[in-house]
Amino acid sequence: MRWVSLMKGCKMKTRIISAVVAIAIAIPFIYLGGYPYKIAIGLIALWSYKEIISLKKTHEKLPTVPMFLGLLGLLLIVFANTTYSLYYSGVSYIYLSVLCFGLIIPTLFYDNYSIKDAFHLIGLLLFIGLGFNSLILVRNLDLKLFLYLVSIPVITDSFALFSGKFFGKNKMCPNISPKKTWEGCIGGSLFGTIIPCILYFILFKEFNFMIILITFILTIMDQLGDLIFSKLKRENNIKDYSNIMPGHGGALDRLDSTLVIFLTYVVLSLILL
Repeated sequence: MRWVSLMKGCKMKTRIISAVVAIAIAIPFIYLGGYPYKIAIGLIALWSYKEIISLKKTHEKLPTVPMFLGLLGLLLIVFANTTYSLYYSGVSYIYLSVLCFGLIIPTLFYDNYSIKDAFHLIGLLLFIGLGFNSLILVRNLDLKLFLYLVSIPVITDSFALFSGKFFGKNKMCPNISPKKTWEGCIGGSLFGTIIPCILYFILFKEFNFMIILITFILTIMDQLGDLIFSKLKRENNIKDYSNIMPGHGGALDRLDSTLVIFLTYVVLSLILL
């Protein structure tokens, strides 16, 4: 029992140190914005791409050409549309069409690269690429808005963990994430709505019902996003996407729900604008 306690203590210490180091590195880039921030996001996106293409259970090992095209496609998605005006211009449809055809055509020439592999790659690139793109778009728009959105997954996940630990009885998706409960989900969404809304009021000095509704929706998407990425790990029989952050796993392990939240906010903004 003593060794178990020591091991748990060491793991917790490692997690805390990793988190502090990651936050210390991230803050200057977020504060500066501009090209330093974009370059940092691009590097994280590239590492996330590496984590995705390493998942060989859900797709075959990618040949060189489709893998390289996927890399170019990811960078195109991440950096192409970083303002709302470009989303409305129709340029996005051109980019996405070129990406889809560019990744499907090689299936004609590679026996070990199927249509299924191509659509798997396209779906993941769109999901991840647009998520990282939204991180840039929102930071370009307003640092205060960025901080408000970042607070949502932090508060939601923290209170979902605490609520589930103390009150959790009914499992949500035991085959995907055995520790997640409906009680944890409710607690996470409740506090994940209240506290970020208070932060929004402090930052912007304004408040309305729409902010409450959007924040609540984002807390739901946060938890769904976490389950989606957990299911992908389950399907590939892995615990973490990588070990770039000791005690935390890979980039996608830490940013999965954050990407979903930022992307959802951008989509809601496009609908409501």
